[in-house]
Amino acid sequence: MSQHPIPAINPVSRWIHWLSVLLMLAVYVSMEFRGWFPRGSELRASLHPIHQWLGLSLLLLLALRLWARWRRPFPPIAPRPPAWLVAAAHAGHFALYAFLLIMPLLGWALVSAEGKLPSVLGMALPPLLAVDSDMAHRLEDWHEWGATIGYFLIGGHLLAVVWHHLQLRDNTLRRMRG
Repeated sequence: MSQHPIPAINPVSRWIHWLSVLLMLAVYVSMEFRGWFPRGSELRASLHPIHQWLGLSLLLLLALRLWARWRRPFPPIAPRPPAWLVAAAHAGHFALYAFLLIMPLLGWALVSAEGKLPSVLGMALPPLLAVDSDMAHRLEDWHEWGATIGYFLIGGHLLAVVWHHLQLRDNTLRRMRG
């Protein structure tokens, strides 16, 4: 065991990260498991607004995450990885952040094009687009493709964490655990 304490990522960023993990899991569960319920059933119908609320919550958490990261940058990984690995990590995080931004906005645009308004805590949000059924179909496809891409981004992130921890034996995971 090292006698030197491992510098942890600030508690606010850690809290936002783990809350985002839980919300992301709930977002996927809310859509993947709706097929278990009959079409037109109340339970199946209730999953859609839950999915919207969770997605919009992730959008809000992204804003908080970026603010927290700007206020208190993460401590360095030790031992310091090679430059190419740092660049790959930055690209991976950028892709995840883009995903967390684009997917809720696509969903919001989709329901707007369908003529519906998402609501958060009972407050209807303004439409992003005019009602347009052709656009709604395209946005639905893009949102579904984005969800598939999300599986790969999340899977890649998890594989990178395991690789850092088991192969490189650096402090990446320990920094996020605190």
